This record gives sequence, C-alpha cells and structure tokens, in this order.
Amino acid sequence: MGFGRRARRISSIGLLLIAGFGAGLQASEAEKVHRTGEVGSYASVPIDSLPVYRSDGSASQASAPVSEQHAALARAIQETAVLQDQSESEQDPAPSSVSSLGSRIIRGKLARGQSVSSVLRLNNVSPQMVRKIDQGIRSKFDFRKAQPGDSFRMSLDENGELISFRYRPSLEEIVVLRQSMDGYTVEREAIPLQSKLERMHGTVESSLYKSIRGMGHDPVLASAFADIFAWDIDFTRHLKAGDGFTILYEKLYLEDEGEEVYVRPGRILAAKFDGSAGEHTAVYFEEEDGIGHYFRPDGGTLEQEYLVAPLKYSRVSSKYSTARNHPILKVVRPHHGIDYAARTGTPLWSVADGEVIFRGVNGGFGNLVKIRHAGGYVSYYAHMSDFSTGLKVGQKVRQQQIIGYVGQTGLATGPHVCFRVTKHGKYVNPASLNHNKPVNRSVADASWSDFELVRDQLLADLREGRPSEFAGNAL
Repeated sequence: MGFGRRARRISSIGLLLIAGFGAGLQASEAEKVHRTGEVGSYASVPIDSLPVYRSDGSASQASAPVSEQHAALARAIQETAVLQDQSESEQDPAPSSVSSLGSRIIRGKLARGQSVSSVLRLNNVSPQMVRKIDQGIRSKFDFRKAQPGDSFRMSLDENGELISFRYRPSLEEIVVLRQSMDGYTVEREAIPLQSKLERMHGTVESSLYKSIRGMGHDPVLASAFADIFAWDIDFTRHLKAGDGFTILYEKLYLEDEGEEVYVRPGRILAAKFDGSAGEHTAVYFEEEDGIGHYFRPDGGTLEQEYLVAPLKYSRVSSKYSTARNHPILKVVRPHHGIDYAARTGTPLWSVADGEVIFRGVNGGFGNLVKIRHAGGYVSYYAHMSDFSTGLKVGQKVRQQQIIGYVGQTGLATGPHVCFRVTKHGKYVNPASLNHNKPVNRSVADASWSDFELVRDQLLADLREGRPSEFAGNAL
C-alpha cells in the first residue's frame, strides 16, 4: 500500500549518539526522528564528546560538559539530516520543509474558495513555476476542476527547480508530473485498494434504496443489486414490502499513514432475492482474469437476450393492450406497447444488442429510435426529449447502451417512453420477450470445477456471514 510513511534507516553511530545522552534530550530528539522522519544519517562526532561508561553502569564525560554535548548533538542532527523519502510517497499535506541539501518539499490541501495557484503562492512558489506546473499537468488534469479537499505534494531541488508535483484529486488516484531526461512527463496513477467482504441481510419496507441506507450501507448497492437481476425482476413493479434480500460485497480500503481508510463499495460477489417475484440467487465468477459475469447456482447466466425494461422508471402508466382508450384521441384502439412514466431527461437504453434502423421524428411517436435485433425482432422507443450524442442509423449498439432520454414529444400527455417490440413485423408483448428462451451462456466445461469451488464458498458466506476471514487485492 502506498501511503504509509516508509521506514527510514538510521546509522549505528546516530543510534549511539541518541542513546548516550541525558533522558530529556534522548526523548525529544528521538521523538523528532519518529515524527518528521527527517533524520537519515549523521556526521562523525569526535570520540571525546561521547560518554564514558563505568563498570557500575553510570556514565561520566571525558571532556565537554553535558550542555555542550547536547549542543553538539543538536548541531550534528541539524547539519546532516536529509530527507530519505525522495521516492515521493504520498503523505497528508503539511507545511513545507527543507533538507540539508537545500531541496524543498511543499504540501498543501485546498480549502473552500482556494485554487491550486493561490495555495502555491502562499508557499512562495513563483508565478513562473505555477505556470510550468499548470502547463505540464493539464493534459491529465485541469486545475479549473479542482475541489476543496484536493491535496498536492511538490518537490524542488537545491536550485529551486521542480523535481516532481503530485496532485491527488480523489482517494483513488494521483496525477504525477515528474522531471525526466526530456523535460517533464505526466501520468495518472491509480491507488491500489484492498478489499474486505461484507454481508448484509434485510427486508424491504418502502424501497430497496431506503432499506440498504437505513442499515448503514452505501445505497449505491441498491442499483447494483437491481442491475444483477434486471433480466428477471422489474424492481419498480414487482418489489413489495416484506421482500427479503441478502448481499455479499467488497468494501474497498486504502492505507493512509498506517491506518485503513474506507473508500467505497466494490463488486457484489453474491446476492439473493426472496420475495413476491420469487427466489433468485446470483454469484460472480470470472472465466477469464478480469472478465466476470453473474451466474445462477446451476451455472446458467442471469444475462438474457432482453432486459425487462429500457430505463429506470417511476411507474407503468399504460400496459400492453389490444383495446385501450387513447388519452388524447379519445378512441378505443390497441396499445401495442408499455408506457413507462419517468422524469424528462431520464436515460433510455437498448434492451438488447442490435443496430439502429431509425432515428428521427415519426408522427405521434415524436422523437423515435428503432433498433433491429436478432431473430426478426425490432424495438421502438418513442416520445424522446433528445437522442444520445452521436447516435445514427446503421450504428451498432450494445445491451443497456444509452440511446436517448425520456420526453413527451408527439402525442403524449406527460413525460414517458412508449416501448414497443415487433417480431417479423407483428407486435408482441415486450413483457414476454424472455419467456421460454434458453439462457445465452453457461459456465464452460473447462471452468466448471473452478466455478463450483467459488460458488460453494460464496454461497456459504452469503448464508452464514463468514466473510471477515477474507481480504485481498481489489480489482
């Protein structure tokens, strides 16, 4: 882990010097070494300035009085201390410091209303140096996007030339400007995180989001949980009070100054839903390093050909029907789709992989996108307020790729999307798309034994809550 102070080596002569003097000086100087980490080596000290130990364990001084010895040690420490940590390990912002070689370390953290340049100038950094840093780092980070709490660490050599500038815009990454043979290079570096497993079990009261937040867990897990079962469960329509859920997930930490700091939740590794929409269980498994999917315990994938809905919506305002009273035209006619009510601007996504075959205005549909899928299926997304940037006819889209945004263009009484599907030119009920369809993918035979091991361990932890034994590197 990258943020604890690295241990500094202290020469044996330095240890003898500290050990050989009065308790008061020993404590204060040793504390300085521990606190600042600035003492790395000592210059030679004349032998006659060292204490002489008698056989009875007491010490006498061969020459100079104790006060002079103390002064000599203080001068030796001050004149020869060097900053061993030129490896530029990240530390909390602190006032600037100067080594005996003349190099200078400046640390800072932005407060509300401050800019990077203003904090640098408070530390006597010249406008020319500020411009050099800004220009060097701009390709990876724009200082105009700096936020209160962002921190930096700057290293200058004895001539005042920039050695490096490290900017930390978040807990998880650092932007580093370094001196090189050709001038300066800049890179974004991810901070390595450690993971511990956490289990939660709860019951839905009013919503999954509120239930998870009320248990003290990050509510972002509600969306991740719903996404796992998005092919089987419509959490807006099917979720009921009293439904149960269990989640086994990663909690991600970093080490900072020897302490663990919680960053955010990681992946959900196993999940179970038991309620009005039935019982559903999922485990995460990687058949290839870094490429994982969610599977049922029998090895079948949860990812089906079609999602149950093209958005996160507030309610179904109109179901698929062969005879519906049209709210604007006031006539009874078929409604070959499902209307999902949502706020204007809510993202819409493709329910399956396919190709855009229409993008534009189409009468009562208003702004419309049509996507052709395998097997003769075509999906319709009507009444959009706008299309996704760059979307065009002939473009290939992936399942859950955003294609536009909810609106009320065309014949619409409020913001919603009319979602329709045809098969070989005839309308079908979108809610039945995945019925009686085989799963797209299952665990390969070559990976089956590995899958069984991972599945059994995750399901045991999901049932019994034993995840505290596990900790490892997060992906």
